[in-house]
Amino acid sequence: MMDVSGSMGDEQKEIVRLESFWINTWLKRNYKGLDTRFIIHDAAAKEVDEKTFFSTSESGGTLISSAYKLCKKMIEEEYSPSEWNIYPFHFSDGDNWSGEDTRLCIKMLKEFFLPSVNMFGYGQVESKYGSGQFLKDLEKALPEEPSLVMSKIENRDKIMGSIKEFLGRGR
Repeated sequence: MMDVSGSMGDEQKEIVRLESFWINTWLKRNYKGLDTRFIIHDAAAKEVDEKTFFSTSESGGTLISSAYKLCKKMIEEEYSPSEWNIYPFHFSDGDNWSGEDTRLCIKMLKEFFLPSVNMFGYGQVESKYGSGQFLKDLEKALPEEPSLVMSKIENRDKIMGSIKEFLGRGR
């Protein structure tokens, strides 16, 4: 499952599109029976097809928990962790609506995602507009969580290093 925030600028969205495309391409090439789902979100989350995910230009306020709730629902209803290897990826510029929503996201990571998935990937794209606070909050709340892989993507030149961070864990 891949998710992208709507609050990012065009440059950040392009970086996410490129990184997501190459991760998805590598996974499709190396794994049979792969089922990839795509979520986009601003204040609300929705599932979209692959074409829409890679071409969307939506923007607006960011409520990260909306995407986490939708992803959680998909897993609970369709992908039993005892039967599936689950690797959600979330890309963002690090802005979230409120500290309360960030706390809810961390709670969902601790209580549902990290115990249920093989790995949860969070990639944060550097933005001159965003605070980048979400990554800082994750690092503080979950400093040595082996199932959480966090990557800071400063620019296009850092995409390959970020992909290696995500795919190099071997979980």
